[in-house]
Amino acid sequence: MCGIVAYKGHRNCHSILLNGLKRLEYRGYDSAGLACLRNDGQLSITKRRGKVKELEEALTDKNCDGIGIAHTRWATHGRPNQVNAHPHADQSRKIVLVHNGIIENYLPIKKFLISKKIKFKSETDTEVLVQLIGYFYNQGKMDFEKAVRAALQRVDGAYGIVIMNTDYPDMMIAARKGSPLALGIKDNEFFIASDISPIIKHTQQILYLKDSEMAVINGNKYTIKSVLKDITMPKNIEQIDYKIDDYDKGKFKYFMHKEIHEQVDTIANTVKGRVKSDAVLLHGLSEYWDEIESADKIYITACGTSWHAGLIGKLLIEKFSNTPVFVEYASEFRYNHTLVDNKTVVIAISQSGETADTLAAIKKANDYGAVTVGICNVPGSSVGRETDCGVYTRCGHEVGVASTKAFTAQIGILYFLALKLASAKGEISKTSLKRHLDYSDAMKKVKTVFRQEKLIEKIAKKYKKATDFLYLGRGMNFPVALEGALKLKEISYIHAEGYPAAEMKHGPIALVDKNMPSVFIVPKDKTYEKIISNIQEIKSRKGKIIIVTDSKNKVLKELANDLIIVPRTNHYLFVVLATIVLQLLAYHIAVSKKLNVDQPRNLAKSVTVE
Repeated sequence: MCGIVAYKGHRNCHSILLNGLKRLEYRGYDSAGLACLRNDGQLSITKRRGKVKELEEALTDKNCDGIGIAHTRWATHGRPNQVNAHPHADQSRKIVLVHNGIIENYLPIKKFLISKKIKFKSETDTEVLVQLIGYFYNQGKMDFEKAVRAALQRVDGAYGIVIMNTDYPDMMIAARKGSPLALGIKDNEFFIASDISPIIKHTQQILYLKDSEMAVINGNKYTIKSVLKDITMPKNIEQIDYKIDDYDKGKFKYFMHKEIHEQVDTIANTVKGRVKSDAVLLHGLSEYWDEIESADKIYITACGTSWHAGLIGKLLIEKFSNTPVFVEYASEFRYNHTLVDNKTVVIAISQSGETADTLAAIKKANDYGAVTVGICNVPGSSVGRETDCGVYTRCGHEVGVASTKAFTAQIGILYFLALKLASAKGEISKTSLKRHLDYSDAMKKVKTVFRQEKLIEKIAKKYKKATDFLYLGRGMNFPVALEGALKLKEISYIHAEGYPAAEMKHGPIALVDKNMPSVFIVPKDKTYEKIISNIQEIKSRKGKIIIVTDSKNKVLKELANDLIIVPRTNHYLFVVLATIVLQLLAYHIAVSKKLNVDQPRNLAKSVTVE
């Protein structure tokens, strides 16, 4: 993995491919490469470790028109270097491909190919695939399309690939299994990418390849075929009415900072049109609402930040609707003995809608007859297409690798889903429901959090040299602690852990000394007095105390080394306000360490491998 862009048409492909790769930089990557068919019929391949900018500077061959492929790589097999970067060519240097995914049985295939005197240049599983295609093709018994199909029938794992062959200068083949690919069509031009962000500026006519499908583009025509058999599949072109937000940071240095500030608007956008004064309107669930309402139990499955949102969703749904909810990492859901049946609802949460583990969990849930609900941010994504129904978060394109506005949007959707379930089950009064649905004043309080940013920045600089952090909260603020710790880890590379505040004394307190900061999330609710006790336990061991609270109690002022006060609101919105504070704290710590917060090392925005 991580990003694929390909073009076939009448224009010079370099600018289209490079601009497409820049659109995919938000995913995170360690190297980039581009291959095109020269006007003399030879392949031109340029690869560089590092950023797309370095690839662009290295491109000297301008004699490429009409057909090319490009890739940003996030290393899985083999070190992140120029040799392992994509595209990869076969030994004859006729066939070249880019690949997202993992070929799980690459080792036995590689041993077989070595026995046939084929020499490898890289450490990657991707080169094994292109060499296998080349092996079948160069024997002279198969045409290009059949060689591709023969190779793909022999590999296990996931792939999204685009392939070219110098013997077929007017042909391009794309294929998918597990790793997403979209085909954009405009007159006699074709655009292929791992998501629609590089395509949508050129055309809104999009076709999503399904698993075990391949698109064969030949001249000005294209055909969708099966990988498993030489048969033609139906074409399902969609008109995508979706705009990618302008890639302009505006007054901000980093996209992440911009996206944190955008939450003033994005949270409102998420719920706008979905609530009336006394009712929740989630139209995307209407076709399956009876099954959702009557479900015996609900599973929420997700990864990373989305999993933290799921933990909050569990507490909200159980509190308001009295429906049992179980939250599992998507990577574990697939393999665990999960008790899912046709009376179960499985909610899958993903910012990108392309997370491989989450898609595998959806497939399992579908196989067991559960009603699957998708919560994601990208229309037309795989989660949106593979689930029975769902809700888009509508928080706008998120460029920063570390998720911010998508997290608070997901919380918003889960909050209103919990209220809708409670209303349907008669678990909430009309008066109480109206109070929860009146969010206009709450949005103003989100804006006031940013008045504290100078203070937060000052605190961040104070602790930038810390090597470890503890984040502690109770109830719904335990997942907020987990998310705060994750944000710090992701962008500052400081080790951090989140715990329920009471659990701190069951092990983590052994780590506390005068050098370790502990971040406490302290709302003025029923857990308040207990958290005060937990803070005192840290204080007595000389730990540094940072408190995020909506209380002006002088006890907190005495206990805290640093105090951040947010506006008083209900317990549910406090979760959002505290989250934004922790996002800003992580951001300013990372910036003070002079790190690239938009593209942190080793991370990818859209994790399309298991």
